Amino acid sequence: MKIKVKALEGKAPTGAKADIELNDDVFGVEPRADILHRVVTWQLENRRGTARAARERSDVARTGKKFGRQKGGGTARHGDRRAPIFIGGGKAHGPRKRDFEQSLNKKIRALGLKMALSDKAKNDNLIVVDSLELKEAKTQALKGNLDKLGLGKTALVIDGDAVAEGFQKASSNLVGLNSLPAMGANVYDIMKHDTLVLTRAAVEKLEARFNG
Repeated sequence: MKIKVKALEGKAPTGAKADIELNDDVFGVEPRADILHRVVTWQLENRRGTARAARERSDVARTGKKFGRQKGGGTARHGDRRAPIFIGGGKAHGPRKRDFEQSLNKKIRALGLKMALSDKAKNDNLIVVDSLELKEAKTQALKGNLDKLGLGKTALVIDGDAVAEGFQKASSNLVGLNSLPAMGANVYDIMKHDTLVLTRAAVEKLEARFNG
């Protein structure tokens, strides 16, 4: 699949660099809603922190010795100091530990990412730019350049090993625009945004990620 390469600022590349060939094994996979749903659910569940448990009577490290006689003490009868009514005792009916982590086969996770990329390419919501290098890291200038690209309300920009520093600074105040290095590309963030913007370096990294 061939796609036109655009420039973030200045003139678009010409000649051999005007187009980029996208690997159909990565950008030409037929999306399936059930696979995408499984991967997104797996991502969101694994983001949840483990619910903290309270120590109950059996978990408190206190002596089990009966601390007072059964009768004649003028107080209620107790076996040990672990009872919930004492300071330092166990909590009565406290919260239990809940772990939300799920497992998902690596092949399904990889397939889901391919389908997310393919979905953007299929629906013309994929833009490839030459690079994210800017002459001046100015937010207002960057906003004007991005408007020319025809982005939707929200856009995800993916670069190569790391997002260009100037672009990151200039885009930090733009609402609805997020950026990631290629290593951080994931199904949830791609599907969440209206438009996906990739650099040449990002395309190479993503294709190498599946072919390597």
